[in-house]
Amino acid sequence: MDLRIAGRKALVTGASSGIGYATTQELLAAGVTVVMTGHDQEKMQAAADSLDAKEGQLHAFAADISSSDSVQALQTSVTDAVGAIDILVQTAGIHGPEGQFHEIDEDGWQQTLDVNLLGQVRVLQAFLPDLRSGGWGRLVFVSSEDAVQPYADDLPYCAAKAGVLALARGLSRSYAKEGLLVNTVSPAFIATPMTDQMMDQLAEARGTDRDEAIQHFLATERPFMELGRRGEPEEVAAVIAFLCSERASFVNGANYRVDAGSVATI
Repeated sequence: MDLRIAGRKALVTGASSGIGYATTQELLAAGVTVVMTGHDQEKMQAAADSLDAKEGQLHAFAADISSSDSVQALQTSVTDAVGAIDILVQTAGIHGPEGQFHEIDEDGWQQTLDVNLLGQVRVLQAFLPDLRSGGWGRLVFVSSEDAVQPYADDLPYCAAKAGVLALARGLSRSYAKEGLLVNTVSPAFIATPMTDQMMDQLAEARGTDRDEAIQHFLATERPFMELGRRGEPEEVAAVIAFLCSERASFVNGANYRVDAGSVATI
């Protein structure tokens, strides 16, 4: 399917691996010029080098979205490299601390909110003038199933991702008449470095391997994931790319679940 966005310019955060990396691949294939960013320059460059892009089509800059100064430096680098962007995809995030509410201190909450919610705000504040300037724009946030189905041992992450949903919904009412459409994608248990680490920790606690830990987690913690497996980053990226496209010209304020049925409610 032709997404009708060849020649557009996009910024993808959290792009060195997982969903962000797969989204970069999808947008490149659609003819978009992409700037990918992540917090580690070495990893960013390695990711960029592994992608198939035409000359001048792909750029990579490191940035720490928990730092306003770093985000402003990113904005300058992006502008110098490609000019104003049309598309912003925010996939960057951390899992944060696990445990019951009384076991997580203020620093754990602060770090999680600072990246997963306020980080999204900082990036958008820097690039919103671009997205509003051309009469056509796409903004896609990656939230989580946890935003609407919170888990007792992941409350900082759940609260931050719920905030992202509220932020996106509010923004969708603010700028649609200017041509900027805002949507979210909410995955569940995708095969990324974040969930690899979670499963390795579970495997160590259970004295088993990652594959067994995944099956145990699916059976005990995600029983409504009817496909019985982790999702692949490409399966999420395909939905994100659609929402970035001209094909999604009547989609605004939506939350697309890519979760194999994990969320129990309608």
